[in-house]
Amino acid sequence: MKLLAKFNLAFLAFFALGLASIGYVAWDELQRNAREEVSQDARLLLESAIAQRNYTVAQIRPLLDIQMKFLFLPQTVPAYAATEVFNDMHKRHPEFSYKEAALNPTNPRDRAVDWEADIIQSFRNNADRKEITGERQTPDGPSYYVARPLRIVDPNCLVCHTSAEVAPATLVQQYGSANGFGWKLNEVIGAQLISVPSAIPTARANMAFKHFMLSVAGVFIAVGLLLNLMLWRIVIQPVTKLSAVADRVSKGDLEAPAFAATSRDEISELAAAFGRMRKSIVGAMKMLGE
Repeated sequence: MKLLAKFNLAFLAFFALGLASIGYVAWDELQRNAREEVSQDARLLLESAIAQRNYTVAQIRPLLDIQMKFLFLPQTVPAYAATEVFNDMHKRHPEFSYKEAALNPTNPRDRAVDWEADIIQSFRNNADRKEITGERQTPDGPSYYVARPLRIVDPNCLVCHTSAEVAPATLVQQYGSANGFGWKLNEVIGAQLISVPSAIPTARANMAFKHFMLSVAGVFIAVGLLLNLMLWRIVIQPVTKLSAVADRVSKGDLEAPAFAATSRDEISELAAAFGRMRKSIVGAMKMLGE
């Protein structure tokens, strides 16, 4: 097997091992960044919902207290305000969703479905748990969610949710007396749930991985071609010429031209040694001829 072929086989093995190692590290890092991006987006949206709730309680509800005596206004309810804001955003970005799911909500639209009820029950079973995260499959693809418990910590909330007899008459007229009552102080009654698509960051990570690996492969190929050219110019070509001269001398052609080395490396040392050997052979042949 030719020296250049051996070199290329070794380089291909190195190329395959290096590409696989780089690919593994890059894939793991890009996927981790994609998960962190999804998680950060979800928490940012959840904090936005919490800010909307606080704004409603601090600034909107006091302005509507008088009207509430004559007509129940859902705009004064923090959960309603936060949900309405996200519903408006949902029209333009249907892949994002927000819900304040409850097991026994006043507004029927907030009733928890199966997987939401499981999360609420998990918060109820573990009072110290502050957050639950996970991924679930939806018709639009995988979706990452962040959930936080909704706990009754303000006694004023019980005015509307202890019983239908105690609750404001306007609220009972609006939603009826069957739902949203029986709540207790410090009880987890629901969960804030924000869902963001994980497919988009993952797709971006996959595209970045593809471009990165193509770039690395291109660099490896360019380096391989350059190394082949250098090996041919510095090693293969001089050795081939020296081998041709040695072949002629070995067949008795003592008039073959001497190999002219132009460098000061191992090839030059080999050529010099061959030149000395050739002179010795010529001298020996002349002595035998005499």
